[in-house]
Amino acid sequence: MEQAITRTLHALSDPTRRAILQMLNERDMTAGEIAARFAISAPSVSHHLSVLKAADLVTAERHGQHMIYRLNTTVLQEVLTLLMDLFKVGADADTQRKEGGHA
Repeated sequence: MEQAITRTLHALSDPTRRAILQMLNERDMTAGEIAARFAISAPSVSHHLSVLKAADLVTAERHGQHMIYRLNTTVLQEVLTLLMDLFKVGADADTQRKEGGHA
């Protein structure tokens, strides 16, 4: 679990990878469609996609000659829940504040 969170946070730390996630939030895309939106080399885009796949933030499915990339919202939800729990954000934090806690 610890390694998965580390991989996810590492993947999210890069602005290019965050931009890719935002694009995939709009719709599924091929690697070529993603690469066309950046002024970086195709191998660089491929590297970013590999990092995102390793963190399970995106999935890839072959359709003929193309790989279709899709946002994995389940992992994003799990990471957000974990971070909220870690920093006591949400309903539990409100309870702690009312009870005089430091959340």
